[in-house]
Amino acid sequence: MKKITSRVLVFVLMTALVSVCMGGDLRKKFYEKSCPNAETIVQSIVWKRVSIKPELAAKFLRMQFHDCFVRGCDASILINSTAGNTAEKDSGANLSLAGYDVLEEIKSALESACPSTVSCADILALASRDAVSFQFKTPLWEVLTGRRDGRVSLASDVRGNLPSPFSNFSTLESSFSKKGLTVHDLVVLSGGHTIGLAHCNTFSPRLYNFTGKGDQDPSLDSKYAATLKGICSPTDTNTTVEMDPQSGTNFDSSYFTSVTQNKGLFVSDAALLTDRGASNIVKELTSQAKFFTEFGQSMKRMTAIGVLTGTTGEIRKACGKIN
Repeated sequence: MKKITSRVLVFVLMTALVSVCMGGDLRKKFYEKSCPNAETIVQSIVWKRVSIKPELAAKFLRMQFHDCFVRGCDASILINSTAGNTAEKDSGANLSLAGYDVLEEIKSALESACPSTVSCADILALASRDAVSFQFKTPLWEVLTGRRDGRVSLASDVRGNLPSPFSNFSTLESSFSKKGLTVHDLVVLSGGHTIGLAHCNTFSPRLYNFTGKGDQDPSLDSKYAATLKGICSPTDTNTTVEMDPQSGTNFDSSYFTSVTQNKGLFVSDAALLTDRGASNIVKELTSQAKFFTEFGQSMKRMTAIGVLTGTTGEIRKACGKIN
């Protein structure tokens, strides 16, 4: 009897631990009573700004990813550097992020409506969903809320936590696994590359110096490579190209079609075809309905990484600095 009781206790404790790690305290309509118009305010401002700057959809989606993979989804990506500390947003990998001003605009509106109530972490999670969804005028996935904001942001934490566009499959798999995400999540979330731009230097080694011998990546479609060479010189760090050559401004499943045609822009995109299981998932996700369903589920899991809930963390009064 004691053995059975012990096993039950261990199971309960392990279940509770998994629940906490994967955002078990997040829930629907967290602000229903404390700030009933919170999600409406976020959506209204985001849709207004994205209608003027459509590129914000990709920017917010990328910002959400970069936040969650470093210290968890705690809005530490939004904290400004100080004289004594270089924050995450000023690390090399994050210098091309944008849209911080829009998030502060949202925060200001929410502070006026419901002071010290809605976290910046939840604002970012909602804004990334709403920015992508603007194209369809309806939310593409459900966002559970209840996150609180972190108090630490270190540029030194970025390297080693954030997957690189030069990563091979085993490195990507390990990176996602450490965050509690599966190979399926890895492939699905790579679909975020269906919108947005990339600087030439994030993929040009594939065109000009793949193995250090002045060669081209043989896995890259030759006609696509020729097109890219016509745009990017070997040392170009300023020019940008669409990450999805077939549909770079629309959120759709065409990214996966591009990957199957060996037109994935990054080494990390091409890497998805080097693993049999991942390659099969890529083929399945060429179905737009399948992609939309799976993307929503994977985003729900990703935005639960390392969340602060309950009495941990804080509710920042401004997203750019701790209270």
